[in-house]
Amino acid sequence: MTEQALRALIDEMLALGRETEWVEFKHNQDDPNEIGEYISCLANSACLHEKAEAYLIWGIENDSLRPVGTSFKPFLAKVGNEELENWLSSQLSPGIEFRCYEIIYKGVTLAVMVIPAASHTPIQFKGTEYIRVGSYKKKLKEIPEKQKELWRKLSLTAFEKGIARSGATSDDVLRLIDYPACFELLGIALPDSRVGILDRLQEQRIILTRGIDNYEITNLGALLFAKKLDDFDRLGRKAVRVVSYKGKNRLESVKEQTITKGYAVGFGTLIDYVNDQLPMNEEIGRALRKSVRMYPDVAVRELAANMIIHQDFSITGAGPMVEIFSDRIEFSNPGIPLVDTMRFLDLPPRSRNEDLAALMRRMNFCEERGSGIDKAVFQSEVFQLPAPTFVIRDTTTVASLYAHKKFSQMDKNDRMWACYLHACLRYVSNDTMTNSSLRERFKIEAKNYAIISRLISDTMEKGWIRLHDPENRSRKHARYVPSWA
Repeated sequence: MTEQALRALIDEMLALGRETEWVEFKHNQDDPNEIGEYISCLANSACLHEKAEAYLIWGIENDSLRPVGTSFKPFLAKVGNEELENWLSSQLSPGIEFRCYEIIYKGVTLAVMVIPAASHTPIQFKGTEYIRVGSYKKKLKEIPEKQKELWRKLSLTAFEKGIARSGATSDDVLRLIDYPACFELLGIALPDSRVGILDRLQEQRIILTRGIDNYEITNLGALLFAKKLDDFDRLGRKAVRVVSYKGKNRLESVKEQTITKGYAVGFGTLIDYVNDQLPMNEEIGRALRKSVRMYPDVAVRELAANMIIHQDFSITGAGPMVEIFSDRIEFSNPGIPLVDTMRFLDLPPRSRNEDLAALMRRMNFCEERGSGIDKAVFQSEVFQLPAPTFVIRDTTTVASLYAHKKFSQMDKNDRMWACYLHACLRYVSNDTMTNSSLRERFKIEAKNYAIISRLISDTMEKGWIRLHDPENRSRKHARYVPSWA
C-alpha cells in the first residue's frame, strides 16, 4: 500500500468518529496474545459487517482519536527469538495474510495492521474464535446469535469478492492489471480514455471505487488479469507452477516454471509451456512421418482449467500445480472437490468460486455446460491412453493423464477404471456400453471378445457397472450402464 493510500485510509478510519467492530485503535499495546486475539475478532467482525478488511492502528488515542504516536514496531517485535509476524501467523487458523505498515502521520509515527475479513470459516487464535461486541472483544462461542449470523455470512462469502489491493490509485490499477488483454478476452472494445477504462473495469467487478482516485482491486480481478500475481501480497502463492521430472517419481526435477500472470491472461502461456514439455510420439503415415504429442491438447486444456477453477482459496500457501513425469501428467489443486470423484464425468460441476468459473467460461477457457471431464475422457479413448484418474491426497485434488499403454500392459485396476469411465461416457451420451464398444475402446479384435467379457464381469463385481436390462439373458447383446444410473 502506498504512503498516499495509507494516509487516506487513516483519514477515513478517523472520520468514523469512534472505534467500530472492525476498527481498533491502540497506543502502545504490544502483548502478542492480545494482538492475536484482536486479529481473530476483527477478521470475523469484518466478515459479519460485510467489510473486505479490518484495521488495527497503533498510535491513536482511543477516546479523543488524537494521533499521539507509538513506540510499537510490528516489523521489529519478537516473541522469544521468533519474529512477531511469523509467530502470529503460526497461531492463526486458517492462515490469514495480514499486512503491517508504518507511517509518519501528522508528525507522529503510527503502525497499521490491515487484516483480511474471514472467509469460509471463522479465524481462530490458538484454537479459539473471537468476535467484537461493541468495543469489547469476546469469545465467539459465548455470543451464539453472533456465531449463527457469522456462519450465515461466511456461507455467502466468496473469495473472489475479497480485496487483493486496497488504496490503489488509477495509475496503480493501470499498472497492475493487464486491461488490454482483459477487454480482448471479454470481447469488450478498448475505451479510448482512462475514465472509460476504469468505468469498464468497475462494471466487470475487476475494481471497486472508494473515492476520488482511490480504488480496490478485487481478488477476482487480480487472479484473472494481473500482469504479475506477485504484485499482490496474498496471491503470489496462487500462481500456477509447472515442474518436469526426469522419471516416474519426484527424485530428480528437470525444469520448473511459475506462470506469474493472472489465470486468464496467462492461460495461453501456461498451455503452450506445458505442451512444450510433453513427450512426442512419432506417427508414420503413407508417405511421411510426423510427431504428435502424447497427450491430447483438449484434455490438457480442460484439466488445467478445472484445476484453476475448483481450487480452495482458503488453503493458504498452496496453489495449482502441473507436474510432468515420464509416464503421466498430474494437475493438482488445493481443496477437496464438492462432487464425488466417481461422479466427475456425469454430475454438473460445483465450484467454490462461481464468479471466477463463470468468467472463465465466458472467455471460453473451459466447458460451458459441464466440467469438461467428459472431453478429457473421450480424448483419452481416442488417443488410446489409459483412463484419466481423479484422486484426493490429503487436502489436494489430483487429476492425471497417462502415457500410452497397451491393453496387456495395464493392470486389473487400470482396465476396470477405463471400463467404468467408458460406461459413464456412453451413458452421458445417451447410449450404453457393450462388449463391442469396449473392444473398440481398447482396439481389441472381435475374436478376443472373451477378454473383454471377463473385464466387464470384474467391473460388475467391483460394483461400478450393472446390466442395463437385468431381464435380458443374452450375453451377446448385453448392455451396461454405471451402477448409479
